[in-house]
Amino acid sequence: MTIQNDFGLQTPIASGFGPRTTAQTIIGEQDLRGKMAIVTGGYSGLGLEAVKALASAGARVIVPARALEKAQTALEGVSGVELERLDLMDPASIDAFATRFLASGRPLHILLNAGGIMAAPLVRDSRGFESQLATNHLGHFQLALRLWPALEKAKGARIVSVSSRALQLSAFDFVDPNFNSGEYDKWLAYARSKTANALFAVAMDKRGKPHGVRAFSVHPGTIATDLARHLTDDELRAMGALNEQGERVFTEYNDEIKTIEEGAATLIWCAVHPQLDGKGGVYCENGDIAGMTDTPYTPGVFEWAVDPKEAERLWKLSEQLIGIKFEN
Repeated sequence: MTIQNDFGLQTPIASGFGPRTTAQTIIGEQDLRGKMAIVTGGYSGLGLEAVKALASAGARVIVPARALEKAQTALEGVSGVELERLDLMDPASIDAFATRFLASGRPLHILLNAGGIMAAPLVRDSRGFESQLATNHLGHFQLALRLWPALEKAKGARIVSVSSRALQLSAFDFVDPNFNSGEYDKWLAYARSKTANALFAVAMDKRGKPHGVRAFSVHPGTIATDLARHLTDDELRAMGALNEQGERVFTEYNDEIKTIEEGAATLIWCAVHPQLDGKGGVYCENGDIAGMTDTPYTPGVFEWAVDPKEAERLWKLSEQLIGIKFEN
């Protein structure tokens, strides 16, 4: 099953990569000297592995972090990295970070939105927005809009948003996106924020394509990272992510369950690989563009997460929620 829209064909391209491919394999011998990247969440898990891969190829990488000391420790020994302060739940912090970067006059070739939270208890930001929507989608939405001049200046840039197969669990809720009336469900909130990540890529690519800015969303696989910090041991045990020593790791790997190195591969593929030149607005997994599916818990993307009309609807709502309009 495939879907054709204005932003490309949501069908695999036989890239030659797969679930066991690593980020370093994707980077290969690419030369990224002179390229500028920003990686949110770049000091832990998939984001950290992506930073290492990009830096190893010569890219200059900025890692914005709320916990600067933690980030500095994690990135010790990784060359070509700059640390900056950023809190995705704080709109003033996002604006300040973007202002500092734009003032440097540098183009931005890669914006990799790898930061996020999962299955968090109900918390609201200062605007009253539910934390998973605020962090995973709205924070990155605002960041991309504020950094637009630098992305356009690159004359060839990519925006990559880390989504999840969890998007198969729910379409985006336009009636009650912040759980103001409905009962809060941490997994439903997470799923909707991941659907939002995929829809953002569709709408962003539409706007960026004429300017050489392409956008992608990624399902990295299921990986044991700090993203699972809000889950209990019982929840992790049920997922097979707790070993006999009580360590939060998977003991077996398959096409869905991956190492961190494997999980970061599709992020890097979308960020830099020439196989995606001229493409955009698609959801990717296992080092390739994903196909369509309507069967839960199987590879592929549901139509509600790549529907152009839903993407435009979310874009307009997001502009209203953060009070910023995209100007190009």
